[in-house]
Amino acid sequence: MRRQFFRYASLLIAACAMSTGATAQNVSKSSAWPSKPLRIVVGFPGGSSPDLTARAFAEPLSKALGQPVIVENKVGAAGNIAADTVAKATDDHTIGLMINGNMTIAKLLNPKLPYDPLKDLTPVSLIGVSPLVLVAPANAAGATPKDVLDAARAAGNTWNYGTPGVGTVGHLGMELLKSKSGIAPVHIPYPGYPQVATALMAGDLQLSLLPPALAMTQIRAGKLRAIGITASVRSALVPDLPSLSEAGVKDFNLEIWNAVAAPNSMPKPVVARLSTLFGEIARTPEMRQKMFQQGWSVVGTSAEGLANRVKADTALLGNIIASQAINVE
Repeated sequence: MRRQFFRYASLLIAACAMSTGATAQNVSKSSAWPSKPLRIVVGFPGGSSPDLTARAFAEPLSKALGQPVIVENKVGAAGNIAADTVAKATDDHTIGLMINGNMTIAKLLNPKLPYDPLKDLTPVSLIGVSPLVLVAPANAAGATPKDVLDAARAAGNTWNYGTPGVGTVGHLGMELLKSKSGIAPVHIPYPGYPQVATALMAGDLQLSLLPPALAMTQIRAGKLRAIGITASVRSALVPDLPSLSEAGVKDFNLEIWNAVAAPNSMPKPVVARLSTLFGEIARTPEMRQKMFQQGWSVVGTSAEGLANRVKADTALLGNIIASQAINVE
């Protein structure tokens, strides 16, 4: 009996040592991170809002990590090509700067999508939020925003509206606006918001929902005309612009946002460290000012905060998809 006890004790001690060694190895691996440059994948072209956000964070993030931070643009499929790249990354050094749709309703729009945002992506931090601005060409008919919407109703499907792709918030927002206002413009997708703005100024489009920073640049230059923002009240980002409710569109409240996500395979301690860093950087006065100039109200949430927003917006935008029968197939 005594011999058996000592044998059991020896085995238990050995097992504990192996477990402690494995735990130490995992901790060591996480504490040694990053061991090479960090890659931020962006699904939209240079100059787009997600691209500008990623590049604004690259330098302070590089200083905090002690490694280069590389922004890589992988354009296409409304940002979902880039999101799929992030979802499938296994090097623990690839993350994505994404928009609402990539992290919420992408799979609802296209069941054949090669990644599932709710299963394959891990929330890191919600960076910034903003309403969109409904704009028209500078020479749009009518003296008031209500006049422009009345003209849009009369035009029916002879007018077009542009977005950065099927399933983006600009697209779903316009479809929601159509259901609430009685307008019926036809959707034309573009690679990104800058191309949409160019098409508007050229007269190829009659309406679009643009991010405030991009919209205001052209509005102040007299090249585009503001109709209203996608909120029930005015926004500090664009205090001079009316809400769409002031133009007669009731109960219309929709935001775009950008956020950081990682592959689900990324170690949890690494995700936690990234979440803390992005939140800290986002909330610095310098970054708040820079993001405000780019048209964002800074949030800088925890990973849990972003997860809650993903859940809420998946429900909101999912309802629009179902009610308007939107899909990309």
